[in-house]
Amino acid sequence: MIAREAGDLLRARGLTVAVAESCTGGRLGDILTNVSGSSDYFRGGLISYSNRAKVDFLDVHESSLILKGAVSDEVARQMAAGVRKAFHSDLGIGITGIAGPTGGSPKKPVGLVYICVSSDKGSMCTKNLFKGPRTKVKAQAVDRAMLMLIELVKKKF
Repeated sequence: MIAREAGDLLRARGLTVAVAESCTGGRLGDILTNVSGSSDYFRGGLISYSNRAKVDFLDVHESSLILKGAVSDEVARQMAAGVRKAFHSDLGIGITGIAGPTGGSPKKPVGLVYICVSSDKGSMCTKNLFKGPRTKVKAQAVDRAMLMLIELVKKKF
């Protein structure tokens, strides 16, 4: 199970993680805490579904939301950095996207998800276009975030 692998890696390196989720609605935090002993490395999370929550709790810049939109690389980066700061964790993960089936546009289609894993040693951010119904988009986003977390920890720590 990928959550166990991530947890074992974080624990072995003495690292902590916090999550800022929008389109995944808490699913990443749920997956991470399904592992017994996850309190060793999981600091907490915030479901920042609204733009106001992103600004108020994660220090996302209002100008980024206006100029780039909530579903953007810039906002995912700010969410990851903001949650890391808010929870005093070594790593922060920010996820923002359009799970569907509504809400998409030609420029930002359903399934577009930006994911960023942030640390003081570097960050990894991706633009993803997932296919399928809402629940599948959310599941794919969480899986991708977990893989990115593992990859960043292995490369930087």
